[in-house]
Amino acid sequence: MEATGKVRGGPALATVLLTALAPVSWGSTYAVTTELLPADRPLFTAAMRALPAGLVLLALARRLPAGEWWWRSAVLGALNIGAFFPLLFLAAYRLPGGLAAVVGSAGPLFVAGLGVPLLGRLPTRRTLLTGLAAALGVSLVVLRAAGALDGLGVAAAVLSTASMSTGTVLTTKWGRPPGAGPLALTAWQLVAGGLLIAPLALLVEGAPPALDGRALTGYAYLALANTAVAYWLWFRGIGRLGATRATFLGPLSPLTAAVIGWAVLGQGLTALQLVGTGLALGATVLGQRPARTVSGPGRTGRTPSARPVGLPVTEPVGRPVVEPVTESLRR
Repeated sequence: MEATGKVRGGPALATVLLTALAPVSWGSTYAVTTELLPADRPLFTAAMRALPAGLVLLALARRLPAGEWWWRSAVLGALNIGAFFPLLFLAAYRLPGGLAAVVGSAGPLFVAGLGVPLLGRLPTRRTLLTGLAAALGVSLVVLRAAGALDGLGVAAAVLSTASMSTGTVLTTKWGRPPGAGPLALTAWQLVAGGLLIAPLALLVEGAPPALDGRALTGYAYLALANTAVAYWLWFRGIGRLGATRATFLGPLSPLTAAVIGWAVLGQGLTALQLVGTGLALGATVLGQRPARTVSGPGRTGRTPSARPVGLPVTEPVGRPVVEPVTESLRR
C-alpha cells in the first residue's frame, strides 16, 4: 500500500504532528540530564532510557519476534539504540557549542545518501538542498566559537548520526512483520539496545550510582515519555511517512533544546539564532512535501528501483486509516 505522501490535514497531517513530538521530546534530554541526573554517567543513563522503556512496551505489545525478526530486531536495536545512545552521549560530553547537534541535523543528508544503496532510490535535488538548509539553520542556533575540536568527539557525532540514519533506512526497507505494529517493533529494538548497553555500562562505569528523588524523576521521564512514547511515535511515523520525511523532523530536537535553554535555563537567544530557527523550521516544513512522481503513459524516464528517496515509500503491511482506539495503541 502506498503511503499518501501528502500533508493536507486529516490523518496525514496528524501523522506528521505526532511524529514531530518525538524529536521535540528528545530536545528536552539535555536539560533533564544536566539538571536532574548524576554527572558523567552516560552509559548508565543510556541503559536506563532504553531497557525499562523497552520492557514496558514489550508488556503492552505482548508479542515477541519470530523467525528472521529476531536478528533484524537485534540489528535495528543496535543501530537505533545500542550504538546510537552511547555515541550520542560521548559526542555531547566531548564536543563544544552544540557541534554534536549540528552533525545530527545532517541526518536527512545521511538518509538520502544511504537510500541509494539500501533502497535503490536517488535523492532529489530538493531533498539535498532542504537538508543543507536544515543543517545550516541548526548550526546558526547552536554552534558557538570554539578552539580545537576533539577528534574522538567528532567521530562519535558522525558515527551516531550514521548509525541512527542507517537504522531509519533499514526500518523503511524491512517494514514490520505481518500482524506486528510499531509498538512491538519499538519494544524489540529498545530491549535489544538496552541489553547491549547495560553490560557495557557496568564494565566501563562500574556499579550504578545512588539515586535521589530528582534523579529518579529524571530517569522516569527519560524512560517513559522521552523514550518509550517518543520512539513508538518515531517508528510509527517512519512506517507512514518514509525515512526521508521523518528524518526532516529531526532538527526540531536541537531547536527545542535551544528554546528550553532560553525559557527554563536562562540562556540567551540572539538575532542570528532566531534567523537560524526560522531557516531550520522552514526546511522541516518543506521536507514534509513529497516529491513529484513520474507517472502516466510513456513516462519511463525513471524506473521504480531508482526513484527519488524523497518520494513516498511502500508500507509493507497495509492498515486502514480509521481504526478502533484499542488497536491504535498496539500499532
